[in-house]
Amino acid sequence: MRIAVVGVGGTGGYFGGLLARACEDVTFVARGATLAALRADGLTVKSKVEGEFTLPVSATDDPAAVGPVDLVLFCVKTYDTATAAEHIRPLIDDDTVILSVQNGVDNEERIAEAVGAEHVVGGIAGVSAHIEAPGVVAVDQEPGWLRFGELSGEPSERTERLLRLFERAPFAATSHTDIRVQMWEKFVFICALSGVTTMTRLPVGPIFASLASTQLFRGVMEEAAAVARALGVPMPDERVDHWFRLATGLNPAVYGSMYHDLAAGRRLEVASLNGAVVRFGQAHGASTPLNFAVFAALEPVADGASPRP
Repeated sequence: MRIAVVGVGGTGGYFGGLLARACEDVTFVARGATLAALRADGLTVKSKVEGEFTLPVSATDDPAAVGPVDLVLFCVKTYDTATAAEHIRPLIDDDTVILSVQNGVDNEERIAEAVGAEHVVGGIAGVSAHIEAPGVVAVDQEPGWLRFGELSGEPSERTERLLRLFERAPFAATSHTDIRVQMWEKFVFICALSGVTTMTRLPVGPIFASLASTQLFRGVMEEAAAVARALGVPMPDERVDHWFRLATGLNPAVYGSMYHDLAAGRRLEVASLNGAVVRFGQAHGASTPLNFAVFAALEPVADGASPRP
């Protein structure tokens, strides 16, 4: 199976690297310093479970030079979704599957607007990883996993093909018929993990050592879950409890991915996370004061201004 990984951040670098190490035909679509590093030095993944490894990879900024592939693993930041979706047209033919593993809950619709809904499969990724340097991915929390499924909720032959592909790589992958619900569950979690660690500039350990910041973390999740319910997404309280327990069980040194973007002076996804909770809440009558506070605190640096010491 020919695979193109679009966006070589923590998620794309981790899953793409493991697929490439499993001898799949993987091409990385990147740009700038990342592209230069991949071409010169290959891709390095630093993982306690899979081990630290470096491998030469095929990398380009020109999808036309790659041509149609079987799978596009779509891993760009949410603010680049529309532009990247247009850019990948040369990778797509009638049978190409695009699997989005991004933060947020509306990327699939934006990809579909550019390339057609028939190509898009929904997914969520469970990996805490960040770019240590261009072409170098450091994994913060083990192990990684991938869940995916048809947005229609129906099983399909192509999701079975994807499952067989991912079984050859050393990460857990499962196919689901309720992937939209799971995407919202992950969204509830990420809004708190990325939003609160970035807002406080603290990893989860100190956050959960404080009653007040623990309440903030939980409250951000509960607001996002209430918005999901207002939109008609079934979100039982026990699922919020499950994701909250997952958060409290993380390595105490873990930050959300958005914190690493803040620390590096890069653009933030806050408009697609806590900002989206606020927008959806306003449109559907759900109150979101805690998510608004997170969004308001980070919006001044959302375009990538370096934070003050």
